Amino acid sequence: MNSLSQEIAATAARMVVEEGLEYGVAKRRAVKQMGLPARTALPGNDVVEDEVRDYIEVFCAQTQAGELLALRQLALVWMTRLAEFRPYLSGAVWRGTATALSDIYLQLFCDDSKSAEIRLIDHQVRYEVSTVQGFHGETVDALSVLATAPGLNQRTCVHLMVYDHDDLRGALKPDANGRSNRGDLAALKRLIGEIE
Repeated sequence: MNSLSQEIAATAARMVVEEGLEYGVAKRRAVKQMGLPARTALPGNDVVEDEVRDYIEVFCAQTQAGELLALRQLALVWMTRLAEFRPYLSGAVWRGTATALSDIYLQLFCDDSKSAEIRLIDHQVRYEVSTVQGFHGETVDALSVLATAPGLNQRTCVHLMVYDHDDLRGALKPDANGRSNRGDLAALKRLIGEIE
């Protein structure tokens, strides 16, 4: 990898950790901040994730583990509440790079795409609906809820990505490095057990 790409990744990683930005947004902002042309080749997310891990190790080693645990515990609460929709945790909270500014991403695999939304309405949970790009490039509904993570004393956004039940089969494939991109309730409980 060339040094320019590595520098973009390092700059983006700082923005991910310090501002809670998603990788794509952080990479584009890094290019702009560095005064590079908009068409500059961007590093892959795996490179940015490695830089995020390095940044956390250097600048957040004292606080990040506690913040990650609080976010995983909040994810566990929501996954338990929504167990009927076969929830999977993904993103930084799953991968272990989350900080207090990170959002929680839960992927729900529903028989009926509106059933999760109806469940939130029935339990009088306030949420916002948006359309986002799914893990196969398709558009999916995202139901976003604000919740308080114990120990963080701040509101955290929990995004519930609604997928069709059949999408679950393709969701469990590991990434190029053999790491899982998501985990179910049992896998999250094992992760929390490793931390505590």
